[in-house]
Amino acid sequence: MPVPVLGILTLYLNDHKALEEKPVYQKMIIEGRKIGLDVFVFTPMDVSDSKQKIHALEYDAKKGAWRRRWRSFPDMIYDRCRIQKSSRFEQLLQFRRRYGHMQFLNRPLRNKWTIYEVLSRRPEFKNHLPETHLFHGFSDVHHMLKKTPIVYLKPINGTGGRGILRVERIKGTPHYYIQGRNQQRKIITPQKIHASRLGAVLSGWSMKNRYLVQEGIAVDLPDGRVHDYRMLVQKNREGAWELTGIAGRVGARRSVTSNLHGGGHAISFNDMMERWIDDEEKRRKVQRRAERLGVEVASFLEKQYGALCELALDLAINKKGEIYLLEVNPKPAREVFSQIGDAELYRKAIVKPLEYAVGLYEKMHEPSHE
Repeated sequence: MPVPVLGILTLYLNDHKALEEKPVYQKMIIEGRKIGLDVFVFTPMDVSDSKQKIHALEYDAKKGAWRRRWRSFPDMIYDRCRIQKSSRFEQLLQFRRRYGHMQFLNRPLRNKWTIYEVLSRRPEFKNHLPETHLFHGFSDVHHMLKKTPIVYLKPINGTGGRGILRVERIKGTPHYYIQGRNQQRKIITPQKIHASRLGAVLSGWSMKNRYLVQEGIAVDLPDGRVHDYRMLVQKNREGAWELTGIAGRVGARRSVTSNLHGGGHAISFNDMMERWIDDEEKRRKVQRRAERLGVEVASFLEKQYGALCELALDLAINKKGEIYLLEVNPKPAREVFSQIGDAELYRKAIVKPLEYAVGLYEKMHEPSHE
């Protein structure tokens, strides 16, 4: 059997052809070679439709250097593209339409609101979802604040904590406390405002039909920082979903999110849970339930939207041990496992999609027994 070829499809971050995850792709190319998989990196910009070739990025481990070479189309494509507001993203949409017949390890998921709607129709998932509505006007925020003391406002397509606001009702007063991050991920100056001014303050955020209003889960640590959990579920070589790992994330001071890119830091799941829930048996139950939830959500979403090979689930766990699914990310980073110092778990997170690709290629090329 010839060596299978996997193309990692990504997007340049700017016009200077900078790539966000180059060190990760470098590791994937090296690890791929060890298991008999030829891996290269490309973007839609590197594809020549007329030549039917790709001006691919390859990593030469011996020389420790990247190089470009014209390559034929790969046997399989691993789509790592995240949403951008750019002409590069338009090129990606064209590429997916034109080459949609090819073998993709993973297909795009829908926006946060659509995912919420689809999951909330299933009773086994609904209990794990914070109450969420599509933002139509400021009355939605007021209505939610009557029911719950903390409300999050999130862009339906946002990533990395951009544009997220947290509104907190200050107990026993007619005031709210507003914190958040702007579209550049910078922490905005927290404000204490009178309830009557909420609409005026929020009106500068251009939210109509592009934002969610979500119930906030009580996850503030004693020092005021927020925390949550990043769970990675991936397919193994045989194509079965399984948990790769979970890590805790603690947000930066004054941050409303725990994202590592926004200054948060990772901590092992066990350490985080010991700080949060005293009862050991309860902690074990939470871990088992979380694992089962992650695998079931991945399996269900794949049936809805087509091929997936991995998903990151962001979970909030309250003091009672109740698990809430905050977000599903189909293009997960793996840095939490590197940051907690678990080198083997980090390696596993990198290698599993490659092992799945090899297994998929072998299935595609099994001799028929007719």
